[in-house]
Amino acid sequence: MSSWRDNLRKIEPYVPGEQPDLADMIKLNTNENPYPPAPGVRKVLDRYDESMLRLYPDPNSSLLVQAVADYNKVDADQVFVGVGSDDVLAIAFMTFFNSEEPILFPDITYSFYDVWAELFKIPYRQMPLNDAFEVIPSDYYGKNGGVVLANPNAPTGVAQSLIALEDIILHNQDVVVIIDEAYVDFSTETALRLIDKYENVLIVQTYSKSRSLAGMRIGHAMGNSELIAAMNDVRFSFNSYPMTRLSVEIGAEAIRDVSYFEETKKKIIATREWTKQELMRLGFSFGDSMTNFIFASHYRVPAEVIFEKLKEKHIFVRHFSKERICNYLRISIGTDEEMKRLIEEMEAIIGSEK
Repeated sequence: MSSWRDNLRKIEPYVPGEQPDLADMIKLNTNENPYPPAPGVRKVLDRYDESMLRLYPDPNSSLLVQAVADYNKVDADQVFVGVGSDDVLAIAFMTFFNSEEPILFPDITYSFYDVWAELFKIPYRQMPLNDAFEVIPSDYYGKNGGVVLANPNAPTGVAQSLIALEDIILHNQDVVVIIDEAYVDFSTETALRLIDKYENVLIVQTYSKSRSLAGMRIGHAMGNSELIAAMNDVRFSFNSYPMTRLSVEIGAEAIRDVSYFEETKKKIIATREWTKQELMRLGFSFGDSMTNFIFASHYRVPAEVIFEKLKEKHIFVRHFSKERICNYLRISIGTDEEMKRLIEEMEAIIGSEK
């Protein structure tokens, strides 16, 4: 018997949302933006010279880095870009979490965090959220190897105040604190201003949600220049050409189009608020989502029943098996028409489950 299997890295992988391929489906399970990317993205594609694909891209992705810096009013050496925020976060984990002390993150949060910790052999502890799915700042006061907080959190949609975040940072100034802001554009405030106040804070954002570019895989981090330089050292140690030429140009074009970004963001928020009212009318309860999804539980009908019956109608939402949240559905915000259809089908399902 071959012994190579003894040396396999055994790990429980992250499980993404289902990616069905049905012509008539309503896909509300992976928090994608229901609207097209900024109009300038089409212009990039139309004028793109495919002969340039024979050349390696700029290893520094300078065009995109500068566009991110300009938009956020930071210096270019405070910006790191990667192949989606997952890539950025994974590199941050590799770069900053090398202590024997455990890193800390909530028990209910983005489920890639513990996967990376296991993969990179980083000790970790998951701190329980309170009954309202809020972080308890004092849980993060003790000695640790770093802190990771998604804000607003996923899959709950709950946003912590900057006061609460800064309280945690103040008690953790000797380790790196990562604030994962994948959904911040649908919320009220970013923690970006804290990177100039605290040298150990790293803000991570994505283009997959508010910029309609999930298919391009673009993300970035912002922090003090030493943090960014350290991340680049790690990244260039195994991938010296991380971003494609096309993704760099498309990302830069998308972040420059502020008016289209604001327009689509407002539409999604308006639809979210309408959906909240309708779900409440049907007997669902949920936190005050500050994202492009709602994390909801029905007082009478089990989440798994609703999930399966919606699936029969080719409407896909997300259901989690984790014990504490197994009676919740995470519902992405689609177009007005998609959400009206969802509510109609949910009303029928709930009415039939006596």
